[in-house]
Amino acid sequence: MAIDDLFQPLTVRALTVPNRFAMAPMTRQASPGGIPGPDVAEYYRRRAAGGVGLIITEGIRLPDPAAGYPFSVPTIAGDDVLAGWTRVVDAVHAEGATIAAQLWHQGVQRDDADGVVPVGPSGIDGRGEPRGRALRTDELPVVSELYARSAATARDIGFDAVEIHGAHGYLLDQFFWERTNRRTDGYGGTLAARTRFPAEVIAAVRAAVGPEYPVILRFSQWKGTDYSATIADDPSQLQELLTPLVEAGVDVLHPSTRRHYVAAFPDHDADLSLAGWTKKVTGVPVIAVGSVGLETQFRSEKRGEVIQPAPVDRLVEQFEAGEFDVVAIGRALLADPTWVNRLRRGELDGFGGYDAAVALAGLA
Repeated sequence: MAIDDLFQPLTVRALTVPNRFAMAPMTRQASPGGIPGPDVAEYYRRRAAGGVGLIITEGIRLPDPAAGYPFSVPTIAGDDVLAGWTRVVDAVHAEGATIAAQLWHQGVQRDDADGVVPVGPSGIDGRGEPRGRALRTDELPVVSELYARSAATARDIGFDAVEIHGAHGYLLDQFFWERTNRRTDGYGGTLAARTRFPAEVIAAVRAAVGPEYPVILRFSQWKGTDYSATIADDPSQLQELLTPLVEAGVDVLHPSTRRHYVAAFPDHDADLSLAGWTKKVTGVPVIAVGSVGLETQFRSEKRGEVIQPAPVDRLVEQFEAGEFDVVAIGRALLADPTWVNRLRRGELDGFGGYDAAVALAGLA
């Protein structure tokens, strides 16, 4: 396998990632009061030392009570919080890796156990049921500014890039998706209108961080409440969705899939993944993700269908075909922080050794 090609650097604006492996963002709820402690710095340091070129943090709550809950999810405002993130950034940089802050607003998916009312495009959740309240039109610029201010803060404390979380049924994805966006004010209706607010957020972030700072956008078809959901039913709709976002300032797209090797639009191409289609219709660098390095079988959305795991050589084939530029790894890195280095040394067998690594390393 041509593994060596995955260990070549990639430069995007002012960022040079030393190899093509990223740590996928994974929520941990391990920052009491929103403050990332020394244990958080050590958690990310270990993955950087293990060979990952780009760390993408767990979702970071925007500094607004409505943006996220519980408060053990880290935020990005306050002296103690910023000191904690500076410690994280320094630890990752000391190991030769780079790090992006993922900015997260949960929208109507926010838990309201503390009495704070969730907000979203229409006050409708992923099941089509009323939840929280709709954001007023005059509130949308305030939310955009919240993203922009948080991105500028991330840049100022040393993060190498920001990723805007627009996937999995959270706030920006709620604007994309017809089921959760029933607005009639120019931000709902057609796909172009549903893309308008996320594009405004990205434009505000770009203005805040300047022209050379990398901006990544994570998006998805699937939602936490519906694995079979789609926001683009064919390549032309995908292009319609993504083009205004790239024009607004996105440098890298991160299409989140549950299986990186599954064809996105099989009626148009029997093999091309969502990452591949994303790169094909936009031309910008793409991060692929989804069950990389896992040995475990999964049941698909189709009743009774079992998905077999894909070996690492399938990932290499996709990379050589130009489907993606960076691959993000999640659960395999939880089990084994050294997964990337072990891959480079040829110490991973078959599918990546996830199950064995769980037994040996635990979920540290």
